[in-house]
Amino acid sequence: MVFLIFVLNLFIISSANHILSSPIEYLKGVGPQKAELLKKELNIFTFGDLLGHYPFRHIDRTKLNSINELTPELEFAQVAGVLQHYDVVGQRQGKRLVATLRDKTSVMELTWFQGITWVQKMLEVGQSYLVYGRLTFYNGQPQIIHPELEVLSAPQALTKNFLEPVYSTTEKLKARGLGGRQIGKLTQHLLGMLRERDVPENLPEAIISRLKLVSRFTAYQQIHFPPSPTGFDEAVKRFKFEELFIAQMRVNLLRSSRHRFSKGVVFDKVGDLFNTFYKEHLPFELTHAQKRVIKEIRTDTARGKQMNRLLQGDVGSGKTIVAVLVMLLALDNDYQACLMAPTEILSQQHFTTIQGLLEKMQVPVKLLTGSTKAAERRKILKELEEGHLKILIGTHAVIEDVVQFKNLGIVIIDEQHRFGVAQRARLWQKAATPPHVLVMTATPIPRTLAMTAYGDLDYSVIDELPPGRQPITTVHRYESHRSKVMDFIRAEIDKGRQVYIIFPLIEESAKLDYENLMHGYENVKGYFPEPKYWISMVHGRQPADQKELNMRRFVEGDTQIMVSTTVIEVGVNVPNASVMVIENSEKFGLSQLHQLRGRVGRGADKSYCILLTSSKLGKDARERIRVMTTTNNGFEIAEKDLELRGPGEIDGTRQSGALNFKLASIVQDRQVLELAKNLVAELLEEDPDLVSAANLQLKNFLQLQKGAVVWSKIS
Repeated sequence: MVFLIFVLNLFIISSANHILSSPIEYLKGVGPQKAELLKKELNIFTFGDLLGHYPFRHIDRTKLNSINELTPELEFAQVAGVLQHYDVVGQRQGKRLVATLRDKTSVMELTWFQGITWVQKMLEVGQSYLVYGRLTFYNGQPQIIHPELEVLSAPQALTKNFLEPVYSTTEKLKARGLGGRQIGKLTQHLLGMLRERDVPENLPEAIISRLKLVSRFTAYQQIHFPPSPTGFDEAVKRFKFEELFIAQMRVNLLRSSRHRFSKGVVFDKVGDLFNTFYKEHLPFELTHAQKRVIKEIRTDTARGKQMNRLLQGDVGSGKTIVAVLVMLLALDNDYQACLMAPTEILSQQHFTTIQGLLEKMQVPVKLLTGSTKAAERRKILKELEEGHLKILIGTHAVIEDVVQFKNLGIVIIDEQHRFGVAQRARLWQKAATPPHVLVMTATPIPRTLAMTAYGDLDYSVIDELPPGRQPITTVHRYESHRSKVMDFIRAEIDKGRQVYIIFPLIEESAKLDYENLMHGYENVKGYFPEPKYWISMVHGRQPADQKELNMRRFVEGDTQIMVSTTVIEVGVNVPNASVMVIENSEKFGLSQLHQLRGRVGRGADKSYCILLTSSKLGKDARERIRVMTTTNNGFEIAEKDLELRGPGEIDGTRQSGALNFKLASIVQDRQVLELAKNLVAELLEEDPDLVSAANLQLKNFLQLQKGAVVWSKIS
């Protein structure tokens, strides 16, 4: 019986798929030439793509305004009246067609700057027109520029009884007769061709009934041509839920499949290395959050399935200690461990830290970067292949083909968004059985973003700071207070501290960015002349070796001030640095400001972050400054950043496809996202392979959906 239902569903969905997958050139009114433009300009290839090209707003044609009631607060207006006269005024660039429309209450102007000859042929003095457009006022008088006109031939034609869709289009499409109104006519014609069976359901009937959702076919009708505002709202509700539900279903199926079917090396014991380090060499007591994360990783790595876990922790939360314990767990089970970082200086810092932590235990740790000398490189490669070298730390150099491990068991990747997917994959493919993968990031990820862009991963969070860490004091100062800021910096340097001064990368002009940085550098030198003070400068135009040298001089304390662009945002660890000055901080996003602030506060001394801005701040910039000066919590900041900037601009998003929703917003629709997530979890708990009759439509849709995003493992 189930098989019969499956075949029937597959037949229905396949026939519907045949109609909706029909090439757009076969729709009446399109043809080959217009089809090519629709494909290039709007990515509309099929009938289904046209249905999915939603209007960005609707014109309320049910309301008619009297001219005397028009006010500046009204954005659009629809007026019925008689054309009294029109005339072409001005010359050349200022040439325009001006007409006067009168209704029973008053008069208004209609103005055209383009297509004047064509519009003149349309106009007839004494004729009644229905006029619609964006309302403006000139010298206190209402006017509509480039209005939509429709001849009124009878009194009953004064108003319409529907909301008229407005579609996005392009100048090229308009030139070929495919403006917003023409796209609407094509869509209306297509909907007239379709029946309920042509647009099969992709959601289980139980969910549709439980949430009181309209059918998919009805939703398409009402999102394009709603009979009322309520009908439109019902369609939007349906499609928002559908988008979030399908996205959650995809990532959860991937995650479920990995948990059940992927093979992985087994860490089945906690041995001497792990226990000795934990009992005798921990530099501080682990926080509850660190203990929880280590327990999650131990459970994962013992199951015989490949771990693919994202470890998120705010700046200074103690991710490195977790990484060390995980590597020792691998060594206790006779496997090797590798940690990859995006820059030489960050790799060097990891190497120095981890080597120092493991020094008394005589665990061999080596560093491999582009700067590693040939003789040392040959030695490392030999020891790796023979299995004598247990822990390798490095940059992209570790993914080169010549680097071969005897039995790689765990791969740890720091700040993974700095690496491409292919680069990460090359590392974990260096073993017959895929090694476990732990990805660490200090960029706080909002929960809603994690559920969508990272929903196929196991996910750990260190949400506590180690005891003894002093909160960073963040203050806002205007440019006019620069002298006092420099006096404060001087006082900190006189105490033996070091200082960062960061300039923004606006990216509009590399040359302008460079000039701003150089001007700032000279300005700082004026306040802190050599040889009493020494300054390092780092920017993107420098050769790599010079950049590394200047960073190293600051790290080793040879210079007191680091003047830099945001290249130091991730990875520089200087416990002696106590002040972070961010120039033009109104030009930075919240997450970036928080990352930069995290470069200080790494030692025992009190630390400060000073946000320097111009006196003129926009609303969003003022809000970002307020948030930064009132909280040090990276997760709160990430949520606010998502709210202000939207998901498309958040650094570290693995796959933009995870967030390509047409209607849903993970910011505004958080409750819908939570609901979709919970319903997907319930459904997969009962039917993990979607084989029940109730879920076959959903399964078929997922299999047949064109252009579906398939998220790969984070590694």
